[in-house]
Amino acid sequence: MLRTKPFRPTLLALAAAVATLVAGCAVGPAYEVPATPTPAAFKELAGWVPAAPADTLERGPWWQLFDDPVLNELANGVEVSNQNVAVAVANYAQARALVAQQRAALFPSLNLTLSGDRSGVRGQGADNAYRLNLGGSWEPDVWGRLRAGVSGAQASAEASAADLASARLSAQGELAANYFTVRQLDATRALLADTVTGYERVLQITQNRFNVGIVARTDVLQAQTQLASARSDELSVVRQRAQAEHAIAILLGKAPAEFTLAPLPDWRVKVPEVPVGVPSTLLQRRPDIAAAERDVAAANAGIGIARAAYYPNIGLSASGGTVGSSVSDLFSASSAAWSFGLSAAQAVFNAGATRAAVAGAEARQQAAAARYRQTVLTAFADVEDQLTATRVLGQQQDLRRQAAEAASLVEQQILNQYKAGQVSYTEVVQAQVTALNARRSLLQVQADRQTVAVSLIQSLGGGWQVGAQP
Repeated sequence: MLRTKPFRPTLLALAAAVATLVAGCAVGPAYEVPATPTPAAFKELAGWVPAAPADTLERGPWWQLFDDPVLNELANGVEVSNQNVAVAVANYAQARALVAQQRAALFPSLNLTLSGDRSGVRGQGADNAYRLNLGGSWEPDVWGRLRAGVSGAQASAEASAADLASARLSAQGELAANYFTVRQLDATRALLADTVTGYERVLQITQNRFNVGIVARTDVLQAQTQLASARSDELSVVRQRAQAEHAIAILLGKAPAEFTLAPLPDWRVKVPEVPVGVPSTLLQRRPDIAAAERDVAAANAGIGIARAAYYPNIGLSASGGTVGSSVSDLFSASSAAWSFGLSAAQAVFNAGATRAAVAGAEARQQAAAARYRQTVLTAFADVEDQLTATRVLGQQQDLRRQAAEAASLVEQQILNQYKAGQVSYTEVVQAQVTALNARRSLLQVQADRQTVAVSLIQSLGGGWQVGAQP
């Protein structure tokens, strides 16, 4: 619209002065990380000597501590192909886009419009009207509402980054646990294959003794039962291994039919010494703790956004353009027009809606703080649990090895006595069952030690630190 009065710059100066005087008057509360109980040391670390500095896990992928080339290759493929990690990556990208969107609200927006229309009355001809206009608007962040929105979006993006690290760590840990299960089952199957071979020899000996009338047919039947049970156990191991292999394929983003893991009967067990450090470092290493803390920061920013509704929204707008009856008139100085506006809007009465919104934002912040504290407590408990399991399983492995060695000696002695006719075949069966169970228990506790080492690394954060970017 064409103005007939000269422009008075006092309006613009007034708007600038108002924005300058009240800029930075943020109404949101200052953010502080919620206090949490942090013990001076882990309870279950009593008597331990840390194997390495607390930053050891930062020097490379944690799974390399197990010194297994196949595991290294598989774990590297998780980040590339795992679909849960892909979801977390997309969520993080979405959160970063939201930060950019919120930050854009701090700056003026410009728009260019070009329009033309033709109108007239019947019998009186028609008129053309063309308009070219460049307009802009800006909402000064007087009360800090927009900045609080940016801070909240940034905190949410950082929480998404931590969620991504947590998803990656979870998938890698699950893959390592399934991999060690496969290797333990490979060793168990090799053990059962040797056991079946031994039982077949014993069955042949018993059959020969029965043929010459030295023993009763019940001995043969017992030997056959023992052999069939061992063969059935071997098939059960085959099924369990296939299921674990299928789980690894899914973690790698592949169909089970597209993935095969070669057997490794001579399984070499390595349980690394995992550096633990002091409890306070746990708050910086675990991505779930970081995500929970960033959620509190985002909720704190939400309080500022809600409180800003108590204050008026101030807006500035300006436009300039030309109007003419032909396109050429648009570039004529005589057809220029401009406008400038200052607006302020304030809710006078909304039946307490603003107060309720502030109360809701404060409640959300309190709930987020409680979740953060609970996450920290759970993290401490996770570490204590894994430290206990690590110590106990180490002791159990020594005892299981002693039991397996002793049971093997008893089995051989009882079998020799049976061949000499000194004991019944029932005693042979009992000795064989005891020896086999002792050997399988030793393999299981070895696998459990590796799995617990993975769980301990996960409990410590797997080498992730606050500020790490995907």
